[in-house]
Amino acid sequence: MKSKTKINPTIIVILGAMGDLAWRKLLPAIYNLYLDKWIPDEFAVIGVGHGKLNIKEFKKHLHDGVDKFSRRGKSKKNEWNNFAECLSYQSGEFNASSTYSGIEKQIKDLEKKWKATATCIFYLAVPPNTFEEIAMKLGASGLAKNKIQSRIVIEKPFGHDLDSAKHLNDLLHTIFDESQIYRIDHYLGKETVQNILAFRFANALFEPTWNRNYIDSIQITVSEQLGVENRGNYYETAGALRDMIQNHLLQLFCLIAMEPPVSFEADEVRNRKVDVLNAIRKIRPEEVHQNAVRGQYGPGWIQGKKVIGYRQEPDVSKTSTKETFAAVKLFIDNWRWQGVPFYLRTGKRMNETISVITIQFKPIPHQSFPAEATGNWQPNRLILNIQPHMGIRMRFQAKRPGLKMVLYPVDMQFNYNESYSSGTPEAYETLLLDIMEGDSTLFMRADQVEAAWKVLMPIINSWDINPSVNFPNYDAGMQGPEDAEALIARDGHSWSIIPPEKS
Repeated sequence: MKSKTKINPTIIVILGAMGDLAWRKLLPAIYNLYLDKWIPDEFAVIGVGHGKLNIKEFKKHLHDGVDKFSRRGKSKKNEWNNFAECLSYQSGEFNASSTYSGIEKQIKDLEKKWKATATCIFYLAVPPNTFEEIAMKLGASGLAKNKIQSRIVIEKPFGHDLDSAKHLNDLLHTIFDESQIYRIDHYLGKETVQNILAFRFANALFEPTWNRNYIDSIQITVSEQLGVENRGNYYETAGALRDMIQNHLLQLFCLIAMEPPVSFEADEVRNRKVDVLNAIRKIRPEEVHQNAVRGQYGPGWIQGKKVIGYRQEPDVSKTSTKETFAAVKLFIDNWRWQGVPFYLRTGKRMNETISVITIQFKPIPHQSFPAEATGNWQPNRLILNIQPHMGIRMRFQAKRPGLKMVLYPVDMQFNYNESYSSGTPEAYETLLLDIMEGDSTLFMRADQVEAAWKVLMPIINSWDINPSVNFPNYDAGMQGPEDAEALIARDGHSWSIIPPEKS
């Protein structure tokens, strides 16, 4: 299958190849890139894991994952068999030097076969507590010495707080150049998230109104019906604020609030994001309760099914004070956004699974219509749906058909599924291709990670010092705790409830 790209010969080394991330996300994404002819002709995947498997068992394991989780559904026999020729497996411990000498031998053998130096991508699909050890072993083995063609990919969470993030950055920088480090946040690979930049900066219609003169407030909501599932151990150390707001929601925040970049060079775009984070008004310790709300779900009902509370989940303390819901109010102190509140919220076991950004515009300066015409009046809103349905919706007022002047809100919609017949790539497909091409635009730079932690440290410190005494404070299947409504109601706003676009 001839590649349609001119990417260098590439080897992806997946450390943690038997884990859930590789099974559900990485291999299905790589396989789809292969089917779409984005993979270079000289390409290999080296899986590294603890399990004692032979190559046949390893390939079957990955095949099962592709058939179950690929956006294309089950693979075709011939296509899979051709792709599977690229796969190899090496059993080994991540702290053993022999593991890395084995990886090096496989890489040299492939380069000799291809008669070319390969781009080597080391993907750490492993728990965060092994990041440092693996990075140091990669450095000690010499696998990171090619500053142009050796790359390391690290999943979130990147640090547990500001100090740990700085420590990890400092350690990585003793081994890798910043240009070699790809801190991945899969949210930035989603089509609608990338479309925010196109929507803002490719259309003269919107950018002139994208400021405090016309925008009243902005909401970013990422809610899930799922609980913590089998991630109790992780969630007890993280919580909603660290798990979602520090990375996913602040990334969306930056795309909405950033200034227009001079170009779409990676560092220029990332510079503008860091500018946003540095301009966020610092929350003083005594102001935390006015600007941040936390919650924890108790037992309730999801789609007619009784579900347990967070404290009844596996590996969770029966007296846990870890938040499964978090909402914060932020302000940006610059000319574009001065005085505009940004409301961010996320939660587990909410009433729906949705990721949406709502931009509410200011009311018209003068109301000339009679009172009876405006009974259904709603403010103009721009809604960016990220998941489960992807689309953009503009809500405005129009006259309802009839003999009387009656205004009614209507929607103008752009729906991905209706506009494009081709399948939408998964986020990991986009991001993996960018890594292979050496494009770091959609990946977090060290200073961006640290700036995001700085924004939230006052809240984190306050919540760690003062654990909640009223958990659980919302039932599963609800929209979160009452305090979240109060947070936004104090400013005369309410959380937007807008039905998602239909597929």
